[in-house]
Amino acid sequence: MTATFTPTNNLTLPTGWHRLTPIWQGGEEVIQQGLPHTQLAPAWQLLLLGDGSPTRHLQLLTGEPTEVDVIDMSLVGMDLDGAPDLIKAVPGPRLRRQVWLRTASGQRLAYATSWWEASHVDEYLQNRSLPIWASLARLRTELYRDVQGIYYGYSDGLESGFDEEGPFWGRHYLFWHHGQPLTLIYEVFSPYLTKYLGAMQLLPQGGEQQVEEEANSLEPPEASKNQEVFNFNEP
Repeated sequence: MTATFTPTNNLTLPTGWHRLTPIWQGGEEVIQQGLPHTQLAPAWQLLLLGDGSPTRHLQLLTGEPTEVDVIDMSLVGMDLDGAPDLIKAVPGPRLRRQVWLRTASGQRLAYATSWWEASHVDEYLQNRSLPIWASLARLRTELYRDVQGIYYGYSDGLESGFDEEGPFWGRHYLFWHHGQPLTLIYEVFSPYLTKYLGAMQLLPQGGEQQVEEEANSLEPPEASKNQEVFNFNEP
């Protein structure tokens, strides 16, 4: 497996990352309760709200190994980097890692950005071409995945990278190890996964008209699709 990445060591102008401009977002309470199936179908909720490994889930769904293209590893120091507020739980100086998760045949399925304590990242990502789950599994590292935020929104960069139109579903979570935060991860999934998971929303008994009305209520004005949003707090 070959990883491609361009390390960036500039602490003042690190390479940007692809955060969603959300038209809807939810916090821990929403994640614990789940969403109406007309907003997010059960199979998609298992992927987004569950605490299992997305790398493993993607492999089981597609029947292919999940591979990683590392597109950026940047030292960001103590900068909050436009990340969710939970980045403050990860000790600094920090390193940011960006990857595409794809099938062995090349189909991109997800995008992920993670933030690590720079001085310890090599302990956990000894082979940086492996997905995080695979790296930590090799080390027999005991982890707890603490999902804290879910998003539905747009990103021009991800539309281009996935070759799929938005909006997209994403989430962020902390990995805990021995009671300490290990890394913060922000993931966005490609709509291509409807091939395996089915539609993102289920039709209610009222039929397609109600779904269309609900979808329209989430759609932002055209001009707002490209606005940057930096506050990832719960609504």
